[in-house]
Amino acid sequence: MTVVALVDVTAGPEVGFLPLLSLGPAFASLVGGMRRTALIGLLALVLCFGLASYDGLLGTTPGYTALLSVAGVSAAGLAAAAIRQRREAELANMRSIAEVAQRVLLRPVPRAAGHLRIAVSYTSAVAEARIGGDLYEVVNSPSGVRVIVGDVQGKGLEAVETAAVVLAAFREAAYDEPDLAAVSARLERSVNRHMTQERFVTAVLAETHEDRSVTLLNHGHPSPLVVRADGTAHLAEPPETAPPLGMGLDLKPPEPYGLSLAPGDQMLLYTDGVTEARDPDDRFYPLVRRAFLLRETNPDIGLESLCRDLVTHVGGPLQDDAAMLLLRYREG
Repeated sequence: MTVVALVDVTAGPEVGFLPLLSLGPAFASLVGGMRRTALIGLLALVLCFGLASYDGLLGTTPGYTALLSVAGVSAAGLAAAAIRQRREAELANMRSIAEVAQRVLLRPVPRAAGHLRIAVSYTSAVAEARIGGDLYEVVNSPSGVRVIVGDVQGKGLEAVETAAVVLAAFREAAYDEPDLAAVSARLERSVNRHMTQERFVTAVLAETHEDRSVTLLNHGHPSPLVVRADGTAHLAEPPETAPPLGMGLDLKPPEPYGLSLAPGDQMLLYTDGVTEARDPDDRFYPLVRRAFLLRETNPDIGLESLCRDLVTHVGGPLQDDAAMLLLRYREG
């Protein structure tokens, strides 16, 4: 508005710059509230009236046009600011609800559980969402620390609902059942009972013990990554491929298999949003080759470095949810 006023005083009334004073309230409605928009609109009207008087345009058609333009845009700006503030309030409420849902569905994982140090990372593919179809949980049961990382087929609210069913069943079964096979069977029954349409869940279950032995059970999920203390890394693949949870087929359940973690070793459980992330040249993320990023004293820092490297590899927002859970035995 200052620039318009200076140009009008310098160039004279023949140029017809006065209606451009309405840009002030127009821009104010984009970034400010109703009070600020009203004040700037009033200032624009006063400035327009003063300049019209200075130019001798009061009582003429150009003068009336300028005043009406500023008044009309100011009124429209007030309406736009009111609508924007209402929508921002609604979005804030939705984000609050999403945060509550996140705390219920994906509860914060403890940094330490029994004999383990744990770090977790979760990135939703939906820009405004905090939760999606990926799931994880850690339960300190009488049989050892039990962990699940899974991925629901599909996206959206239906995937979130299915994830909630799986997590609720795991939280109960992991504490009650004597072994992972029984936990798996209970998850299978729960998923088949609650899901009303064709939907499945890939998942990997792990049970760690104080002697550094780990039992794994894989329902069609990407194999965990084992990073040894010497820097070598390999995938802990199951002996046989097993179907995901919820297929509704009378198939042979997955067989538990085991491994041992020596001092300094660690294990990463993740979803396919990590390994299937592609760069601009359509190349998958090389997780095994990037495992050296996890060799940090603090597991949270190592996992954060890996997450940043994943986003750098993609060169933009992830196209799928990505969850990572890093397990490391505590010293001593």
